[in-house]
Amino acid sequence: MNAKILEIFRSVQGEGKYVGAPQVFVRFFECNMHCVWCDTPASIGDGKREYQEINSEDLLARVNTLDEGCHSVTITGGEPLVQKDFLKGFCRALRKEGKTVYLDTNGTLPQALKHLIKDIDIIAMDIKLPSSTKQKAFWAEHKEFLKIAARKEVFIKTVVSTVTSEADILKAARLVAQIDPNILFILQPNYLEMKKGLVEMCVDWQKHCAKILKDVRILPQVHKFMKLR
Repeated sequence: MNAKILEIFRSVQGEGKYVGAPQVFVRFFECNMHCVWCDTPASIGDGKREYQEINSEDLLARVNTLDEGCHSVTITGGEPLVQKDFLKGFCRALRKEGKTVYLDTNGTLPQALKHLIKDIDIIAMDIKLPSSTKQKAFWAEHKEFLKIAARKEVFIKTVVSTVTSEADILKAARLVAQIDPNILFILQPNYLEMKKGLVEMCVDWQKHCAKILKDVRILPQVHKFMKLR
């Protein structure tokens, strides 16, 4: 079985709890969503549909050439869980070699996660706010996904834009609190709108969310400021 892979590279993590950690990134092609502010449009097929087809053995070999001294291997996209059948074996192979598997996911495919949760170590889960993405709401899917993800180390990222509604932010915080109020909850301001009062909005919402959850942080995409992928 081959996977559709957009790119494989070494860099530092620019989002979430592990900002600054060296990682190998394996970016899977295609996504089940099309967020208006998607920062990796090539990975969801916007424009040309260009990707490599790689089998698990060759993909593992390429990771092995890059991961010396790395904290973990990030499985990202697009949405990697779209290719869950390939991931089942690939993630198991990574862990057999002693690597830490870090899944970066939009958190909308709970059955796919259930299929391979045993072979994941860390889950960076998005909560997709419909007011931000301009896509349909995934509240039920997110709740079911987080129930499964909570078996492992998990934290939440939610992208905030200038059109994000406070109602969506608070609904996301309450959803997480229903599972575990101690789960880290990160407000991630959209990089392209940082100068439009977005940070100030996040500071205000952080105060409200902190009444619901134990650990609420504001953290932009640090790799954008460092001009890294």
